[in-house]
Amino acid sequence: MPSLITRNLSKLWTGVAKTPIMANQRSSYSLIPMVIEHSSRGERAYDIFSRLLKERIICINGPIADDTAHVVVAQLLFLESENPSKPINMYLNSPGGAVTAGLAIYDTMQYIRSPINTICLGQAASMGSLLLAAGAKGERRSLPNATIMIHQPSGGYSGQAKDMTIHTKQIVRVWDSLNALYAKHTGQSVDVIEKNMDRDYFMTPQEAKEKRKSFRVESEGIWEFMCIFPTSVAKVDSYTLF
Repeated sequence: MPSLITRNLSKLWTGVAKTPIMANQRSSYSLIPMVIEHSSRGERAYDIFSRLLKERIICINGPIADDTAHVVVAQLLFLESENPSKPINMYLNSPGGAVTAGLAIYDTMQYIRSPINTICLGQAASMGSLLLAAGAKGERRSLPNATIMIHQPSGGYSGQAKDMTIHTKQIVRVWDSLNALYAKHTGQSVDVIEKNMDRDYFMTPQEAKEKRKSFRVESEGIWEFMCIFPTSVAKVDSYTLF
């Protein structure tokens, strides 16, 4: 199974968390555990990611780029063709990445009929947070020590003045589109989303848990964007995104 890690971040519009949480981005998946299954027909070996895919589990680890999107989109389409009504579990640990690559995954998630349960472990920042929010309602979860972050898209362009004006208009249009998508999946107004995305906004599940006692938008903060409630999954405390 191809690695889900990629270092190609040379996109015009990106959304990567620029924080120390991104440590270890250079780690590779050159050593992939193998799973051996025994049956009456003999033994069969799977790499761990192929075995998880057999259980309808998709892992997105590291920066989101075209290579990542290529693999994830193919997995989503395959699992839908296998059983369009059976849920897919998507585990996210990503600092974000290229907006276009993230939207390719997002659009495929919305396109297929299979419900998608999203689970954040480690971090879901920038485009990673949009994919987390794009899961089925009531099935968007975060493990206790994960971090969620949203912010506006960033990028750079050099060239003639008119071309720079064109690209500036385009990145603003992309930002407006992202604001609308977050509003769609969180139930918040576009104005609230735009305000929260103006700068890097970080949230821990514990902070959101402290605010859950009064279920309303009461002050500025990330809990306005994504209200979280505690639940229990597999004997591990986690938090279900509203």
